[in-house]
Amino acid sequence: MKIALDPFMHRHLSLEDLPSKVAELGYDWIELSPRADFLEWFKAPRVFPDRVKSFKKALRDANVGIASLLPMYRWASNDEVERQAAVKHWKRAIEIAVELGVDTMNSEFGRGPHPDKGSCYCCHTGSMIEACEDAWWRSMDELVPIFEREGINLHVEPHPEDWCETIQPALDIIRTVNSKRVKFLYCAPHTFYFGDDTKAMLRESADVLAHVHVGDTFNHKASSGLRYILNPPGTQARIHQHLDIGQGEVPWDDFFGTLAEVGFDGIMTACVFAWEDRADASGKFMRSEMQRYVDTYFK
Repeated sequence: MKIALDPFMHRHLSLEDLPSKVAELGYDWIELSPRADFLEWFKAPRVFPDRVKSFKKALRDANVGIASLLPMYRWASNDEVERQAAVKHWKRAIEIAVELGVDTMNSEFGRGPHPDKGSCYCCHTGSMIEACEDAWWRSMDELVPIFEREGINLHVEPHPEDWCETIQPALDIIRTVNSKRVKFLYCAPHTFYFGDDTKAMLRESADVLAHVHVGDTFNHKASSGLRYILNPPGTQARIHQHLDIGQGEVPWDDFFGTLAEVGFDGIMTACVFAWEDRADASGKFMRSEMQRYVDTYFK
């Protein structure tokens, strides 16, 4: 198992300074999420030979590896020009993974077109779900053969606001891709979008589960829907968080216990975004707490 840190709260650090910070916080692995000087959100990678060289040196010096690269491109856009641009960026990101010796990439199903290119930004309303899924399949038709040829794993997660944001149909879609390189990422901060039975959901995912994100959240459906009070009444806004373990309501004994039960041996990433004012303390706490649960249940 690889226990990694998503260093989004440390994105102010230079790329070269990042590995030593990750090591200082107790991690051997990075899950490198989008940042402006590498894999930028939705745009072409800002990556060139000298940058790759200096980053590789910093990783070696800190004795830290990259567990996964996390690109975010509009591969599910129903605007074909936008989708083709996303696939182009994905292809370059795969090349970068190969250059860095990284064997895994992860991403989300995608939120459809840029707001300027479609009638809505949030596909869960139903206005573009079918078009976005069709676009995603066209992208997978192009990309899966490349992942397979290059020996790169792709871990995909449903995300609130995506055209696919729940356990089902996400699991069946991944199974339908039918590639040993394409697996499922279970994000604990999205637990209460998925359902209410953590054990059952992890067991259902077991055959394709390769990656988990660890962060806490509150059950937005609890207290008769009044866990959060949103104004104006009737707003469609929904909330989830990425908190330190113990600050929300994810049942962590169920989570780690079931991962051990199903034989999970993939990537486990601390994925907390809520505490930039104490990012170091959060990172250290998460590393210690994740290890405590692993030691308790993975025997």
